[in-house]
Amino acid sequence: MHDQDTPSVAERYDAQERDLLYLLTRPEDGQPLWSVEDIGRELETDEPTLPIGGLRRAGLIHQTTDGYVFATRAAVRWVQMIGHVA
Repeated sequence: MHDQDTPSVAERYDAQERDLLYLLTRPEDGQPLWSVEDIGRELETDEPTLPIGGLRRAGLIHQTTDGYVFATRAAVRWVQMIGHVA
């Protein structure tokens, strides 16, 4: 028997958004730009546009016209306040 429950679709989606936000706000990197393709490889997902879209609608990331993604100042400050937590 399994001691841990299988995460729901919503929980996996939330985890992807959190991981993406942490990727875009690494303290040692400043405020990096990432391509959608690189995000997909880093997060090991075939659909990086799903968490990107959710965070864009929430106002936590911006996307340039040529497809690069970066965290908003609000997102950076939020991560500074709470840190990178699992």
